[in-house]
Order: sequence, then structure tokens, then C-alpha cells
Amino acid sequence: MVFNSLQFLVFFGIVTSAYFLLAHKYRWALLLAASCYFYMAFVPVYLGILGLTIVIDYFAGIYLERFQGGAKKIFLGCSLLANLGVLAIFKYYFFFTENFNFLANYFSIPVHFPVLNFLLPIGLSFHTFQAMSYTIEVYRGNQKAERNFGIYSLYVMFYPQLVAGPIERPQNLIYQFYENHVWDTDRVKSGLLQMMQGFFKKVVIADRLAMVVDPAYANLSNQSSLNLIIASIFYSFQIYCDFSGYSDIAIGASKVMGFKLMNNFNAPYTAKSIPDFWRRWHISLSTWFKDYVYFSLGGNRVSVPRWYINIIIVFILSGFWHGASWNFVIWGALHGLFQLMGLTLNRIFPNLAADEQKSAAGVWMYRLLTFLLVTIAWVFFRIPKFGDIQIYFGQLTRGSILDPISLAFNTSELLFSILLIVGLYLYDFKRDKIKVDSVKLFWPIISGLAFLIYFFGVFNLKQFIYFQF
Repeated sequence: MVFNSLQFLVFFGIVTSAYFLLAHKYRWALLLAASCYFYMAFVPVYLGILGLTIVIDYFAGIYLERFQGGAKKIFLGCSLLANLGVLAIFKYYFFFTENFNFLANYFSIPVHFPVLNFLLPIGLSFHTFQAMSYTIEVYRGNQKAERNFGIYSLYVMFYPQLVAGPIERPQNLIYQFYENHVWDTDRVKSGLLQMMQGFFKKVVIADRLAMVVDPAYANLSNQSSLNLIIASIFYSFQIYCDFSGYSDIAIGASKVMGFKLMNNFNAPYTAKSIPDFWRRWHISLSTWFKDYVYFSLGGNRVSVPRWYINIIIVFILSGFWHGASWNFVIWGALHGLFQLMGLTLNRIFPNLAADEQKSAAGVWMYRLLTFLLVTIAWVFFRIPKFGDIQIYFGQLTRGSILDPISLAFNTSELLFSILLIVGLYLYDFKRDKIKVDSVKLFWPIISGLAFLIYFFGVFNLKQFIYFQF
């Protein structure tokens, strides 16, 4: 069941109506049952895997609160091992065995591991990291162990953010399941407006841009350099609208019922540096790695060489989190290297950035450079095979930007897509002044969005990109 489907809209309407009709003490059970049904609509058998980790983490949380010292660390280790073990088996087993067997064959080592390619449970990385947040926060004393097994299960499985986040901390979400959320018309309108914005980003912008991106990347050897430049820029906005669209739908659906989820995107392509980009992009994941990995390694409270190593480790792990493939590792490493390059230049020329950003031209230069670096990195994210990456850059350097455009779009569709991108950028840049979420303008805005979605949407039920993670 995907968000951009009629099935989800019916499901959401039924669950939300029942939620407000039920007495408060039964609502968590309704949401848990709805979340189980929602997840089973993808692959029912994987509910058992999710249930196993839920049981382990539930009891681990209780024992973490009960014990101190070495025993406490053991229970934390068991919890983390269980969660990472599931990830290792279902997401990374094929990657590790394939690479080990390659190296063994290369060095003539008579060892061969069986290569098994498991079907990846949808959203595994997201709910695994959310579950790990719980045990870590209980271990640190920032969260009381949850005694109600149903409530804890709901924390891991809350259907709006089950598949692709945002990744919530327990202290930000669990207490909300105990609150009696009453019907609030303004809040409901605000939530529905955010959901509609998410649908617009997905079906009008992201899926439209995919009609150019997918054919271009599927046939790299026959693309001109200008085709590839357009496809790469389009992909930057496709993945942004696809993922932020999902987040808007998840946050908006939760808001309708009275739950407040964290903001996951904040105009990332207005960023003036790579660190600024990561403060705006996939915020729930970047803060997860910052709090649980970066700070645990020592952060910037260590020597400069160790600080740089910490940054590289975090970004490589972030890339590996996205997928069991070397292209994701390279994508993460590139972002880490971009950060190190920026830090090094700031140390050598401490006044350079400050002087440049005193002028509007300097600020826009930094924005353009940041977008260029991010777009280059997205190429490695999009293309899984090294051979295809070589073809991409070969075609990019072989042709001329004056070569004719031969995309899957006609000229009118291309111009319309560019207009959508420009409109999106202006909205992000001026979002504080553009009151698209104003409940006072609810009917004109939601009617306008519905009109645009109906007449300009691409209704191919294309899966959200981040579902694969």
C-alpha cells in the first residue's frame, strides 16, 4: 500500500474516522492494528521479523532500566546486535558474501560462502534505527522504559512513518500515544494541506521528472552531454520531491490525528555549504548519525586528524545505510570529502567564506557550488554499477552542451518541468512568507492543489524511492 494510491486514501479515511470515534483508551490498539495491516499489505511474512526485534527491544529496555554497570551494557549490546543482525542478514548478507568470494577467488583462497539474496523487508532500515533509538535513549537515561508492550510496538510501527520515516526519538513520540487528542478543525486542515503538498510533490513533480530521468539513466551510452546534465539536475529534484513528499504526507497524516512528527526537510537546495545541506536534508537521519555515531566517536572534541576521520566514518556509514552497494558507499564518502575540503579551506582562509557571503552574489555562488557538488554526488547514488558510471562521465565529457536535446519529453513538457522546479525553489526560498499552510485559505489552496494534481499528476503508482531502504 503506497501513499500515492486510492487504497491508502480510503485506509487513511477509515482509520482516522475510527480513531476519533473510539474512546481514548482504545485508540492505541486501533493504530497498532492499522499499522500491522498497513505493513502486511506489502509482504505479510516480514511482520514476523519486525515482531521479533520488537520483543527483544521491549525486554531489553526494561532490563536496561533495572540494571547498572556491565550488565546494563550487555543488554544494550544484545539489543543493538539483534537489530543490526537483522539488517546484516536481510540487507547486507549478499553484499558481504559476494565481495568476500570475489577477494577469495582473486587471491586463490579455497573458501566460498553461499550467496543468498534475501528479499529486503520494506522500510527495514528506518524502523531498525527507530528501535535502536529507543534502547540507546533508555540506556542513557533520557527515556523511561515503556511497560505497555502495545504502546512500544506502536512506537516502532506507527503506520504514517513506518516505511520511510521520519525516524523519531522515543521521548518525542511515545508520550503522544498517551495523550487524548481531540478533534481540532484548524489542526486537521493544516495536516490535510501538508498531505496535499506531499501528493503534489510526488505525483506532479517527482514522477513527472522520472519520465526524463529513468530513460536517460537506463540508456547512458546513447545520451548527449546535455541530456545527461538535464537528467542529473532533474534527478536532484526528483529524489527531493519524492522523499520530502513522503515526509509531508506522513507528517500531515499524523497531524490530522493530533501527533507531531519532526520536520525532515528544510529547503535543502538553498544550502550555502555541504554541512548546511545536511542540516536541511533528511534531518531525522543526519541527527541520528550525529547523536549516536559522531558524538560517540568523539565528534570535534578530538585532534584535527581524528576529527576528520570521524566525519568520514559517519558519512561512509550513512551511505552504507542507504544500500548494500559500493555506489552508496562512494556517495557517502564524497559528501564526507566535500566536508573535509570545506573545513580545510576555512582553516587556511578563515575569512574567505565570511567575506564572500557579505554580498548577495557571494551567497548565490556558494548556493550554486553546493548544489553542483550535491548533484554530482547524486550520480553515484543513482547509478549502481561502476561500468555505467564510467559510461556516464565518458558521455558527459565526449559531447557538447550545444548538442540537440533528445529526451523523452517534448519541448512543452520540458518547459513545464523546468517551471515546476523553479516554482518549487522559489517556494522553498520564500516559504516563510508564502502561507501555503494557512488554514484561513484552506479551501482555495486545497482545491487548487487538487486541480493541479488531477490534471497534471502522473498516476503510475511509482513507488517512493526511499522505500528500498
